[in-house]
Amino acid sequence: MKIDLSGKTAIVTGSTVGIGHAIALGLARAGATVVINGRKQPAVDKAIADIAAAVPGASLKGVAADLGTAEGAAALVAAVPAPDILVNNVGIFNPQDFFEVPDEEWTRFFEVNVMSGVRLSRAYAQGMAERGWGRIVFISSESAINIPVEMVHYGFTKTAQLAVARGLAKRMAGTGVTVNSVLPGPTLSEGVAEMLKDEVAKTGHSLEEAGAAFVKAHRPSSIIQRAATVEEVANMVVYVCSKEASATTGAALRVDGGVVDTI
Repeated sequence: MKIDLSGKTAIVTGSTVGIGHAIALGLARAGATVVINGRKQPAVDKAIADIAAAVPGASLKGVAADLGTAEGAAALVAAVPAPDILVNNVGIFNPQDFFEVPDEEWTRFFEVNVMSGVRLSRAYAQGMAERGWGRIVFISSESAINIPVEMVHYGFTKTAQLAVARGLAKRMAGTGVTVNSVLPGPTLSEGVAEMLKDEVAKTGHSLEEAGAAFVKAHRPSSIIQRAATVEEVANMVVYVCSKEASATTGAALRVDGGVVDTI
């Protein structure tokens, strides 16, 4: 299968690092014009330079905007009014005990992880429908199904994404616009690397080894018994964004290494 997204414009939110960056790179390799987003212009510029070096001739654009705010979402929409593909990837996580999470932190997680995707999907989906083709993808998590005891506030936002994506998919029925969720499991992104850095320093293990130890200790139902790479997650997202995925919509597609113990 050769995925060709030439002529399509794709926005990937939160794409300066991690899974988002890998998705942006994958879409650029498939020929899409890719819009890189992050909160700070220097990070956006660096991500564009890195992808341009990896994919000579790639068509890239950058928009620095904080999508945890309505103003930031409006700025992105003004800069890129009519994309064909929207990947709602931007998100935050932080292990914290339920009894120590204040109201404002619940609100912050909801604004960044959920409302960013709601605002952008609301702004773009109807235009996609008018043009007869579009792809919207929410990057959720296996934590949407296996709510992590150490991050209840995070799990709640990831479950909310599944609800929004499924409902919006039904709302867009028959339009040529598909809406799906992708659920990564533990993944060796920069955020996870930061979380594991003390373990790496203490044990002398590689990041991959520390990731595998974390998975075995905290996600023992994992079948692959390791953390995924960002590229492995990106591969699924690029497919879902493709023309070839036209019969896949309203789905929650797992790239969780088998962590979710269900058929």
